[in-house]
Amino acid sequence: MSSDDGTVEITHKTIGPSRPSRIRVASRIKVRDLRNAIAEKGRFPVANLRMILRGKALQDEEDGEDVYVTLKDEDSLTVAVIPKRPVGVETYDDDDDDDEELKFQLPPSASRWKRKLYYFLRNKLKLPDIILMGVFSLSLKMWAIITLWFILAPIAHRWELGPIFLLGTGFSIILLNLGKRQPGDVSAYSIFNEDFRELPGTYNAERIDRDIRAGHI
Repeated sequence: MSSDDGTVEITHKTIGPSRPSRIRVASRIKVRDLRNAIAEKGRFPVANLRMILRGKALQDEEDGEDVYVTLKDEDSLTVAVIPKRPVGVETYDDDDDDDEELKFQLPPSASRWKRKLYYFLRNKLKLPDIILMGVFSLSLKMWAIITLWFILAPIAHRWELGPIFLLGTGFSIILLNLGKRQPGDVSAYSIFNEDFRELPGTYNAERIDRDIRAGHI
């Protein structure tokens, strides 16, 4: 029976030769919390637990938001535990698992707005994973630069400065990707190194002369 503290008692039946069990939970609860409560009571692995309520499979999230479910007294929940694959046994699902690993997924530490944008692009616009990977691999600073470039490109074209604009873009890309050497690092160009120190394996006139005198050439 429902109580004054906002909890209800529901029945959950695990598929298989097991008897129904009862558990008291909050009347309005996150699906994630309900899954954890049932897994803890039945000692089931949370990752392998699936739940069905009123003929609908319950999902922890939808469009990046936690899903809540409203329960009533005497509600019946069907629970299924997906068995683990035996060690060393190959199945026809191996290719599907490989495909799942290749799919782009946001890290758990992703911010809320990134998760909402990710679910919108994937579920609503149906963008492929390769595009999602490109979208979310760029920083906000890089997206600001790209947006600014597209704003300035029509202006440069209007003033007949298109070639100069493209050349400036190319040089900017080169300069921004040069990076910075850490203290103690050696440049790939000997003239930039202290005392013009050559890199190991450098092939120059002195090396050729040394090889000739040693009979290597």
